[in-house]
Amino acid sequence: MADFKTHVTVAAVLSAPLAATCFIMGFANMNEAIFYALAGTFGGLLPDIDADDSAAIRLIFRLFGALAGGLAIAFGMDKLLHWQILALAIVSYLVVRFPIRWVFEQFTIHRGTLHSVLANIMFVILAVPAAYHLFALPEKTAWGIGAFVFLGATIHLVLDELYSIELSGMRIKRSFGTAMKITDWGEPLASILLVLGCVVGYWLSPSADAWLDTFAWWPEHETLATWLVQELKALPSLWS
Repeated sequence: MADFKTHVTVAAVLSAPLAATCFIMGFANMNEAIFYALAGTFGGLLPDIDADDSAAIRLIFRLFGALAGGLAIAFGMDKLLHWQILALAIVSYLVVRFPIRWVFEQFTIHRGTLHSVLANIMFVILAVPAAYHLFALPEKTAWGIGAFVFLGATIHLVLDELYSIELSGMRIKRSFGTAMKITDWGEPLASILLVLGCVVGYWLSPSADAWLDTFAWWPEHETLATWLVQELKALPSLWS
């Protein structure tokens, strides 16, 4: 499978131009494009949170710990004394950083259920309400972040499968097929929990109508072929 550096680099290299394209085409402003590029890069790390000793799980739980600390500060700002707020933030960070991570590691195995398309969908459905409710981002931005998280996570799975093919020796490693899968059918309980997570996350997510309005210029299904022909015929005029 690909290493940490490869996952981060490829996810960033593919996400950044796509985010820039969204900005150039008017689908996103500059801040949103930056969020999208970061979300795609972050998504490229998520499938490896089931690897106990990986750099990905250490980085991700540090970020989650920092998020928990930040939320603790926001919660106690008008309710606690300054030293109590600081203590609450530190405790929140440490609880996520160590006990919660330890529990998480006990119930996950590398390339298990979290290395699947179903898990990628759950990452999206959790990222969208988090962006919308916790960070007060607009609906359209929240769903854009979710889409780029899915992109990055899917890039991770594809890379793992590509690295399972050894071109020099023209052979396929035993790990082939363990990354890019719908779910791990050998872990039915974990798969059910992922589905439940998707349902709850979708229920908490805002409407995606903002993106539908963004693509309102797209022609109706029955006129799509005609529209494509007209656009192709118009191309030569762009060079004249």
